[in-house]
Amino acid sequence: MKRGPKHKLCRRLGACVWGNPKCPSARRPYSAGQHGNSRRRRKISTYGELLLEKQKLRAHYSLNEQQLRFAYKKAKAGDGATGEKLLRNLEMRLSMVVFRSGLAPSIFAAKQAVSHRHVLVDGKVVNRNGYRLKPGQVVSVSAQRSPAIASIAQSTDVVPPPYLEVDKENVKVTVAREPLLDEIPANVEIMRVVEYYAR
Repeated sequence: MKRGPKHKLCRRLGACVWGNPKCPSARRPYSAGQHGNSRRRRKISTYGELLLEKQKLRAHYSLNEQQLRFAYKKAKAGDGATGEKLLRNLEMRLSMVVFRSGLAPSIFAAKQAVSHRHVLVDGKVVNRNGYRLKPGQVVSVSAQRSPAIASIAQSTDVVPPPYLEVDKENVKVTVAREPLLDEIPANVEIMRVVEYYAR
């Protein structure tokens, strides 16, 4: 699944995967183009419904197929509900915490900041977007090394989720705890994703 323009992707998936109320998909939940509306009338198969939810999850967390499949296998191992573990693990990815906390304006900007070595974890540079954070760890951006990113983070009006403690003045985020399921704003039916991979 190619990402392409964000709003076109949302329309193709039938919903805004990033929760933007201004997204055109809210008014036109079908593919862009001359025949987009007619395609919506086709009955979707059970497989198609499962695939759609999987694609929504991939888009929301900006993952490729291999990354999501690996995350599913990791969540499936051990005790606990696979779907809940999958969502929590995805939320605790470094790039996602950078985005949710307001240190970056989008998941794409967050991934770029991490990849370009602007983000520190417990005072050390970590450039792996998939780095899995744990409660108690501190994510930060150096105002001296990365003044532009720090300035954006300090001026944001994003309200962080309850499991993240944000210090805007010092551009720091502390992971207070694991997120609860109802604190994760992913517009996805996670059990359909689990069902897709369990086939």
